[in-house]
Amino acid sequence: MTRTHLTINTNWLSFEEVKQFIQTEQAVAIAAESEQLIIKCRHFLDEKMEANDAAYYGINTGFGFLQNVQIDKDQIEQLQYNLLMSHACGLGDEVPQPIVRLMLMLKIKSLSYGHSGVQLATVNGLVNMCNENMLPIVYTQGSLGASGDLAPLSHLSLPLIGLGEVHYKGATHKAADLLPQLNWQPIKLQSKEGLALINGTQFMAAYGLYCLQQTEHLLKMADAIAAISFDAFDCVSEPLHEAIHKVRAHKGQIATAATLRSHLQGSPIAAQKKQQVQDPYSFRCIPQVHGASKDVYENVLKVFLTEINSVTDNPNIFPDEDLIVSGGNFHGQPLALHLDFLSIAMSEVGNISERRTYQLISGQRGLPLFLVKEAGLNSGFMIPQYTAAGIVSENKQLCTPSSVDSISSSNNQEDHVSMGANAATKCLRVIRNVERVLAIELLTAVQALDFRRPLQSSAFVESMVTAFRKEISFNDVDRVLHDDMVKAVAFVHNYTF
Repeated sequence: MTRTHLTINTNWLSFEEVKQFIQTEQAVAIAAESEQLIIKCRHFLDEKMEANDAAYYGINTGFGFLQNVQIDKDQIEQLQYNLLMSHACGLGDEVPQPIVRLMLMLKIKSLSYGHSGVQLATVNGLVNMCNENMLPIVYTQGSLGASGDLAPLSHLSLPLIGLGEVHYKGATHKAADLLPQLNWQPIKLQSKEGLALINGTQFMAAYGLYCLQQTEHLLKMADAIAAISFDAFDCVSEPLHEAIHKVRAHKGQIATAATLRSHLQGSPIAAQKKQQVQDPYSFRCIPQVHGASKDVYENVLKVFLTEINSVTDNPNIFPDEDLIVSGGNFHGQPLALHLDFLSIAMSEVGNISERRTYQLISGQRGLPLFLVKEAGLNSGFMIPQYTAAGIVSENKQLCTPSSVDSISSSNNQEDHVSMGANAATKCLRVIRNVERVLAIELLTAVQALDFRRPLQSSAFVESMVTAFRKEISFNDVDRVLHDDMVKAVAFVHNYTF
């Protein structure tokens, strides 16, 4: 199979390109224009260092509170080498390998603008790791999300200098042992390079983009599963009417109502006369709730696309303006706030899903209690709802915002931090939990719909139910539902429309 390339340049990197990179074995290539910008910036910095003895933060000074300690020219390489070693202080679980690979690509992208002062050889080292699928072992804990993702990005960069550990071809290796096998030489870091590698938001950004990719799919699945539940509970179609949503013109709400109308079009169940006038909010307000989460998703995506198309290390170098300027582009506040917002929005998708599951097993609308024959002898779908309720409660706890917290560090030099890294890792936990809750609703809804037979739902719903039933059969009597739930999660994860 021929590998396609993602060309890294100064052009806007789109979400479609990011998703393609995540989902395939796509290689990375740096465009010639970006190579020239990188070389030009490095040459400018070298000339500056030769021309005067001025102190430039992190280039010839210590870091953080040690900013006023000037370093001799003959110690510059050791300074940058020490920086990577001393800041590789991660703990906790290993970052999933697809996210590590995305971190590499995003770091390459940020350096490609030519405002970071790195050598082209250093950027090419990151490219080689990415394309060889030699993925550094990075840990989830250690970043405050403000001075850049210092600890995670240090672990990401260690193999460049022959340190750290990597995953390669299904095994764990010490970089010091693997580099000679690949005929790669450790990079001799020049001034500013260590700081350029570890200042930045690529840990938070990679997690966020990975979460956004999962979110995009789960929002579609939430609508589709809700449509099955809608007919399974024999709901009134009136709340989906276009006129209702036209007079409250939130984009996501309008789109969700239209999607549900489309999913249920032609359904004999939907067309039949109803006994009730209204349905519970978890059915009646699907457009308003799912739609609000979709609007949050769009807003969060916009912020993250801006971030990954930016330079986020410090200081920033501007050769054309003859400037080396120290600032705070590494601060993760925009990401922290929006990761928290995305967690809350997706948690609500899980919240309303669990409520639909609860209604479906409640013995209403002509459905048997707990959706099983001989309830009492059989517990049926009683306990999957417990599981969903427990997961939903866990999500509520996880949705306490990380971004409202801050702990002073570096002897109070770094006195306000975003905690965006914590927001990032728990956002992924929330999204994985939502996937499980939706899977439980799907398992329940399809069981309930089968009790409506011989009545049929829409062509869309019946097609999805048929695909699901190829994986999981009707539950006639009690069995180990864990196995069905695991299969349902896989179905939700892998289903394509």
